[in-house]
Amino acid sequence: MRILVINGPNLNLLGLREPELYGKRDYAALCDYVNQQAAELGLEAELFQSNHEGAIVDRIQEAYGRFDGIVINPAAYTHTSVAILDALKAVGLPAVEVHLTEPREREDFRRVSYAGLACTARFAGQGFDGYGQALAFLAGYLSE
Repeated sequence: MRILVINGPNLNLLGLREPELYGKRDYAALCDYVNQQAAELGLEAELFQSNHEGAIVDRIQEAYGRFDGIVINPAAYTHTSVAILDALKAVGLPAVEVHLTEPREREDFRRVSYAGLACTARFAGQGFDGYGQALAFLAGYLSE
C-alpha cells in the first residue's frame, strides 16, 4: 500500500519553531520517523512538505490513482483552506488528519478544521507518534 504523507506550512521549521509546543526534533527526524513506521507496517510512504496552499492542492490531486491513502497535517491551512478540503473530497482517497499538538486546546480559531471534514480519522496532540497512529489506522482501514 502506498501512502502520501503531506505536511503543510512551517513544519519544515520543526526544532526551531516554538520548541515548547512542537519539540526540539527537526523535520528530517519527522521524515525518518514516518519512514520507519511505514516500513514496520509494510507500507510505502512518500513525504511532501510545502508552505504553499496551491502546491498542497496539486499534490493531493496528483495522488489520485497513485496512492491508496493520505496522511495530512495541513498545519495552519487546517483552519482556512476550503481548497484543500475540496481536493481531498475530489480524489476520494481515505485521508487521516494529523497534528503534532492539539489545536482544540489552543487559540479559538484553531478549533475549526476544514480538511478534517474530508478525513476518516484524526490524531492530534501525540507529537510524532500521531503519524505512526495515522499510518497504522490507514493500514488497517485499507486492509478491510
